Amino acid sequence: MSATSTLPSRALVGASTLAIAGAAGLAYARWEAANFQLRRVTISPLPIGHDPIRVLHLSDLHLTPGRRRLQEWVRALAALSPDLVVVTGDIMSHEDAVPLALHALAPLEGVPSVFVLGSNDYFAPRPVNPLSYFAGPSTWDPQRQQLPWADLITGLQAAGWHYLGNTSDSIELPQGRLDLRGVDDPHIERDDYASVSGAVDHLTFGITHAPYRRVLDAMSTDGVNLVLAGHTHGGQLRVPGVGALVTNCDIDRARARGASRYGTAHLHVSAGLGTSPFAPFRFACPPEATLLTLTASG
Repeated sequence: MSATSTLPSRALVGASTLAIAGAAGLAYARWEAANFQLRRVTISPLPIGHDPIRVLHLSDLHLTPGRRRLQEWVRALAALSPDLVVVTGDIMSHEDAVPLALHALAPLEGVPSVFVLGSNDYFAPRPVNPLSYFAGPSTWDPQRQQLPWADLITGLQAAGWHYLGNTSDSIELPQGRLDLRGVDDPHIERDDYASVSGAVDHLTFGITHAPYRRVLDAMSTDGVNLVLAGHTHGGQLRVPGVGALVTNCDIDRARARGASRYGTAHLHVSAGLGTSPFAPFRFACPPEATLLTLTASG
């Protein structure tokens, strides 16, 4: 047999190998999206002499009626006995998800808890071309089906949660008073930081769904000690050794997941626990909740 006659068979083998590798990668990414993990992180945003605070940070659950295992996993987190719970939006992704969210978060009742909403709490998700994320932050269509976001706010407030959409509040922890200021989702331009801005004169946390720089810059300038955010999904598909390829906002890719410094503030961006129901895949970026142990600086 001549050398040239082997070329078609080699091409076929190569194509078959790529197809198998692609299928295996897709299967792994689907499995990883359901492999929920708890990360434990220690950072030091507290003033000297302050007692440690344990914060459970949840984000981007994207609850739908089919995600029962996620609901039960979140319920079990109450056993961590945090001092504070912060949920940074995109709690639901379906018109019937309000009772699911209330069920998932019910065991945390009695723990000081705060939340903001994200775009997927307001509008039902829709299929998009994943390559479009490389062109910049996703756009939103106000004609999309609206979700019962007001019922979600009412239900959580009835359970004792503090809503921080373009508002500020203070809560008492065993460690003392904590001031909080939050914005509605910057990704859909509902943020109004001016309504809560002002120089910080006490321990203060900032809460936002999407970590857009205009919000982070303003909070850092005001002296906020810690900013908590979600939205990025940690990039959702990460390249080992490279990290996130996109953030779906204007923050740099290095801050797409985890703890960092942003100006004078500490920043923690959660990679989140869910995905859009139309893209239930993650790669090198497991779904996560984070137990933050906050300690005093110095």
